[in-house]
Amino acid sequence: MDANGADGILGINGLGRIGKLTLWHEVGTQRFKRLVVNTGRPVGKGIDAIVRYLSSDSTYGSLGRFLYGHNGPWRCIDVLDADEQLLSINGVEIKMLTEHRNPKDIGWADHGVRIVIDTTGRFRDPNLPAGHPGGSIQGHLEAGAQLVLVSSAFKMKDPSARFPDDAGMLIYGINHDAFEPRRHCMISAASCTTTALAHMMLPLLEHELTHTMLTASMSTVHASTNSQSVLDSVPKAGAGDLRKNRSIFNNIILTSTNAAAALEHVMPEIATIGFLADSVRVPLNTTSLIILNCTFQSKLDEYGNALINRRSVNSIFAEYAKNPDSGVLFTEEQSVSSDMIGEPFGVIIEGSETHARTGFTRVNLAELGLKELDPEHLEVEVPVTHLKLFGWYDNELGSYTRRMSKLCHYMADRLG
Repeated sequence: MDANGADGILGINGLGRIGKLTLWHEVGTQRFKRLVVNTGRPVGKGIDAIVRYLSSDSTYGSLGRFLYGHNGPWRCIDVLDADEQLLSINGVEIKMLTEHRNPKDIGWADHGVRIVIDTTGRFRDPNLPAGHPGGSIQGHLEAGAQLVLVSSAFKMKDPSARFPDDAGMLIYGINHDAFEPRRHCMISAASCTTTALAHMMLPLLEHELTHTMLTASMSTVHASTNSQSVLDSVPKAGAGDLRKNRSIFNNIILTSTNAAAALEHVMPEIATIGFLADSVRVPLNTTSLIILNCTFQSKLDEYGNALINRRSVNSIFAEYAKNPDSGVLFTEEQSVSSDMIGEPFGVIIEGSETHARTGFTRVNLAELGLKELDPEHLEVEVPVTHLKLFGWYDNELGSYTRRMSKLCHYMADRLG
């Protein structure tokens, strides 16, 4: 590690939304002295097209302002060698690769790359062998990488398959300390929604007052992504959700999310909770909102008032957020989505909208098969609290890319 804190070489596969913003963030942190970025294909008419693409962003503005503030220069990328496609940004060297799409052919070892962040979204099954004709995560390992970090949740082609022993799903601030450098070589950073959801759930499940959760459900009001159509388009063969081919410009689109299933891999205790999840896509470029509903068997104080209430739940998150590395920001300010663009937190809890209501549910124990009890006491009243929380997250740069980068740096420090 040099005097600037830079250490080693990081590979980035893919230069889409997460790939580009990962590059922005990494040249800002200067954690790695060199980045090797694989686009998998030629870009425009050469290096100038890459420079132009990296220099500005329709959502986050110019790279110069991102790095140096309001008075930062618009052009802050130096071309060191056009033929070698070698750039420099903020003192970090960047080598561009444009020849190979299949991970096994990229040749990371030739460039001294030990850690690769795959941001393509194409390679999600850790069980596929390196030689799979469509490419695979293991292909990066064959190409010389020691560790691959995937910027999406793992998804097995065989639903009955399990993660291999050398793979894991980690979120920084939730279970990142489960990383074992001698065991793990394939890590999923889950998804942006799973990251935000985990940061909402963990404070509740860790607190004595709310850890006995009965059920939970979430809806994410999610910004558009490149998986959607700008205008109506013909669905691909075998497409099951025909709504994704409708114009994101003009529609609110109901769809699904695997956030609840992925969360079970990150927080296994979720498996005991009845959890439902869905997604609503809206015409925004970034920033999404989780609406989380939970139920609890509530405790009552001596006056018959529920202990789980708006004030107590907001206090849980306000206290939790005092840890600067918690990934949680608690605010009682009234916000809108654009206020959250670039906010570097796993989730921002809007406490002004926290709601809790307690009712009494009559339970007939005979219906549960407990007929051997005293017949006069077969019915009991149970206080049940319904809690609703709202959590913002910048699903691109602010929440997801920054938290994934923290995970990457944590693992890099432990590879040895």
